[in-house]
Amino acid sequence: MEKQISGPLDTLYNKITNEDLWVSIGVIAIKIVAILLVAGLIIKIGKVAIRNIFKVRAKSPLRFTERRETTLLKLLENVLVYVVYFIAVIMVLSALTINVTGLIAGAGIVGLAIGFGAQNLVRDIITGFFIIFEDQFSVGDYVRIGTTEGTVEEIGLRTTKIKSWTGELHIIPNGNISEVTNFSLHNSVAVVDVGIAYEEDIAEAETAIQELLSRMPHKYEELVQPPELLGVQNLAASEVTVRIVAETLPMKHWYMARQLRKEIKAELDARGIEIPFPRMVLYSREEEHTEKHAHVKQRADGE
Repeated sequence: MEKQISGPLDTLYNKITNEDLWVSIGVIAIKIVAILLVAGLIIKIGKVAIRNIFKVRAKSPLRFTERRETTLLKLLENVLVYVVYFIAVIMVLSALTINVTGLIAGAGIVGLAIGFGAQNLVRDIITGFFIIFEDQFSVGDYVRIGTTEGTVEEIGLRTTKIKSWTGELHIIPNGNISEVTNFSLHNSVAVVDVGIAYEEDIAEAETAIQELLSRMPHKYEELVQPPELLGVQNLAASEVTVRIVAETLPMKHWYMARQLRKEIKAELDARGIEIPFPRMVLYSREEEHTEKHAHVKQRADGE
């Protein structure tokens, strides 16, 4: 019985005390540490190189917007980290004498199967990448995607979040984005129609409005240039409509349209120029019948 117990113990002791085993373990440990150190060094150098590339590009005449540069910088850094660490894991497994060839082949087959089964997910990610890369819109932009309109809260590789002005948050898969209208890239235009009564002098009203418009850029910094009075736009039932247009900073056209209406109303009131109000004519058939009957009776009495 003692010989049966001592036999396995002696074998285990011999393996533990085998110098070659500890040498191989030490070599593998050194390889793993070296792989991790090199991977960390490559990631650090790569991030510095990416940031320097963006700094150099910032000095060129053709440059990206600050939001796009920040988004692309983070995206490229994340891709670098994922790629380097994936290679490092494969090298560590190889150092542990694990056959990585079969593992890579199996991962490829699994990835292919997942790709076929998750086509919408792959489409969302690819579309999200090109949205960020092409700078179609950025966080903070006011956009219209399909029937959804609002401010971009977040852009991911899979979904985009849009917050409407009434507070609803819309989450849209990037693969469903086929058409985008971005209102924040260029200046906006405010269009204001003002009604003048037919009894007023249109030339005098236009002169008053033109003098007011020339003073407005000094009061409102949202205006890119002085508003322009286009002239008579329409001859309505009870008013003459004149149109004013104003180029504003992006997404400031609604605010400036409200201010233009208020300023023009105050200016016309100060000059005694009437802005028409709805008028209604009442026609009473009963009254007409009474008058007609009285007229017939009067003629009869006269005869």
